[in-house]
Amino acid sequence: MSEPILQIRDLQKHFPIREGLLKRQVNSVKAVDGVDLDIQQGEAVGLVGESGCGKTTLGKTILRLIEPTDGSIRFDGESVVDADGPRLNELRRRVQMVYQDPDSSLNPRRTVRKTLLEPLKIHDRMDDAEERVDRMLRRMDLDPSTYRSRFPHELSGGQRQRIGLARALMLEPDFLVLDEPTSALDVSVQARILQLLQDLQSEMGLTFLFISHDLSVVNYLCDRTAVMYLGEIVERGPTEDVFAEPQHPYTQALFSSLHPVDPDDERTRVELEGEPPSPIDPPSGCSFHPRCHRQDEVGSQCLNEDPALVERPDADDREVACHLYEAESTATASTAQAESGSD
Repeated sequence: MSEPILQIRDLQKHFPIREGLLKRQVNSVKAVDGVDLDIQQGEAVGLVGESGCGKTTLGKTILRLIEPTDGSIRFDGESVVDADGPRLNELRRRVQMVYQDPDSSLNPRRTVRKTLLEPLKIHDRMDDAEERVDRMLRRMDLDPSTYRSRFPHELSGGQRQRIGLARALMLEPDFLVLDEPTSALDVSVQARILQLLQDLQSEMGLTFLFISHDLSVVNYLCDRTAVMYLGEIVERGPTEDVFAEPQHPYTQALFSSLHPVDPDDERTRVELEGEPPSPIDPPSGCSFHPRCHRQDEVGSQCLNEDPALVERPDADDREVACHLYEAESTATASTAQAESGSD
């Protein structure tokens, strides 16, 4: 396999909590707590999980819109963490973000034309700028003569999201971080935006990190899926496999809420107990163990040891952070070794 275009290792983002007159740090919010993730050129990778699990923080840290506490981020072989000045500016040209809420991400005082010209001005790429604005609007199925002079409040939700996407694409990036880009849209508009993203990926060779809580959208759009819980990735693999056979108890509970396509599919609903633990004081051992419906199958190991992402020997590109899965993987490997020896 070729070198990934994005490579993240042990990425952490802890927000300090300060108290007292001298604002001394007394604790920290562990929003992202040791994430490893590889994304190949041209892939669409979905990142799913409950609200507050750290998905958006991870996306912003990749672009260094917020600074990481620790860990490494490499884009196309170059360190994002160590980049500064012109190199950081160039990396940000190649990696762009589309935000969840176009109402807050678009300046209400700027017309569509000025909004799309802004990134070109910042990066000093004003050659044929007006023509590029018109071309991008047509690519978004928006007539330039009608929409160039409009303000955000004169656009529908779907049109505003298209302008947000157009702004991110004006610099011809290689990588897009899409933070819930369809969550504020109705179903019919969602479908058009998703089809547009697929077309753009095919035409421009784009790579996506698609952050979403909408599992059906991730299942439709993404090649691979990573599941995040309390700042950590607990499962990842090909989307088709993860959705068909979720392995981590959290993933099983999360995906059991999906409506089955087949009406005869008798899917068992897994109910999670309680609320997610606080990222200020996460549980010892496996962070999911206070809510896990399968903890009794492993015992005290869940309470004391933080499980690592383990690749299953008999499953291509499937990794799960669960002690139960570790035991199953060890048993599978031992069986395969015994069968090989007997041959």
